[in-house]
Amino acid sequence: MKVTTALILGFNYFVGIYYTFFNIIYSLLLCISLIVIIKYTKRLKYAPVKEINYSPETPPVSILIAARNERDVILRTLESVFSINYPFYDVIVINDGSDDGTLELLIDKFKLKKIDMVYRNILKTAPVKAFYYNRELPNLLVVDKVRSGKADSLNCGINMSKAPYICTIDADSIVEPDALIRLMIPVIESPVPVVACGGVVRVLNGSRIEKGIVKDIGLPRERLPVFQIVEYLRAFLFGRVGWDALRSILILSGTFSLFNKNAIISAGGFHTRHLAEDMEIIVRLHEYYRKNKKPYSIKFISDPICWTEVPSTLRALARQRRRWHMGLMQSIIEYRKMIFNPSYGRIGLLIFPYYLFFEMLGPLVEFLGYLIVPTSYFLGLLNLNFFLLFLLLAIIYGIFLSTTGIFLEELTYRRYPGWDHLSRLLVYGILENFGYRQINSFFRFQATLYYLCGKRKWEHVRKNV
Repeated sequence: MKVTTALILGFNYFVGIYYTFFNIIYSLLLCISLIVIIKYTKRLKYAPVKEINYSPETPPVSILIAARNERDVILRTLESVFSINYPFYDVIVINDGSDDGTLELLIDKFKLKKIDMVYRNILKTAPVKAFYYNRELPNLLVVDKVRSGKADSLNCGINMSKAPYICTIDADSIVEPDALIRLMIPVIESPVPVVACGGVVRVLNGSRIEKGIVKDIGLPRERLPVFQIVEYLRAFLFGRVGWDALRSILILSGTFSLFNKNAIISAGGFHTRHLAEDMEIIVRLHEYYRKNKKPYSIKFISDPICWTEVPSTLRALARQRRRWHMGLMQSIIEYRKMIFNPSYGRIGLLIFPYYLFFEMLGPLVEFLGYLIVPTSYFLGLLNLNFFLLFLLLAIIYGIFLSTTGIFLEELTYRRYPGWDHLSRLLVYGILENFGYRQINSFFRFQATLYYLCGKRKWEHVRKNV
């Protein structure tokens, strides 16, 4: 009995120390992000958008859209892509064995004809069945291939691309007209090669779309997507902004990211066995360039916006978050040699340990903490002061971070202009810590168990069910 009590008390104190360090790190990221974003927004009016748009030296880009059963949204996404302000780009849609009529819809809508093309299998992929093209739409190519997953489809698109840069966009997303050119600005201005650059992903649910452009930004009626809006604001506006300022980006969203094509090919392409190919490719780029002692940069920019639909049911959210967390675990475990390895600089000494202890193991500590700490208090094993400290670190400080992320959005980009938007987001920023956060922690805890039990598979997310 004494041993059990000692273990429980030891775990409780570990949780207290754990949350203290976690919140210190987030506080530092918040301060850094606030300074960086305010400085960046002041420079936005001087951004050379028009100059790059009209310059003959602007690098061409191939936009890759991997589509699997996206009949309901693919035309909307293509409408958005064709509205982009960028001088030289082409669009490659890779139909990944859809069986809902996605390919037939594209053929009919764009009057596509089957053509013969040489397929350069630079990155080995599943077999390609056919190519479809319309001479009157020279910047659109549709590739039909055997079903093999998103990563393999992107590799197929890379094989077919002719531009030096590729941009990955999800098939259910809407890109703002200037998003791609803003994503290209740091690539052009950087003194070292930028091998990857990511933008902000915002929640599309609740907004009005007209001709592929988000006309009226709104909040969805459903509660679950609003919680995710608060979450995305926090994650992108001071999570990734802070890590970018420290030159330690480890994740860029595959929903909307720009890559140097030769860098991707040199690193071996997107890995098909990974559940989170967008994180894995960034980790591998870090490894490849550090290992070969080549100068490089990986950037995150806070103003290019891509809007995407998020899950509106708990079932879909659970599938998405389990896959994300298992993908994170895959990447960290596979590249564990980088942890505390000085050869990889701040990536090995700073960012990898953070993701290991606070992102990968965080759900385990958090979920068990929610169970053990309150139980210990009610059993009389903990005093009131420690219990209140736990609540402060786990919940009240979480409210502070969520509401600060919302205010940071209001102070800078103001994508949600109405006072009703702001007040509702603030309410959800508070409520998020009383249920939504715990549910998310449980899903990620589930993912940890699934991974340890060998249940590692891609869970397809139908976001509207």
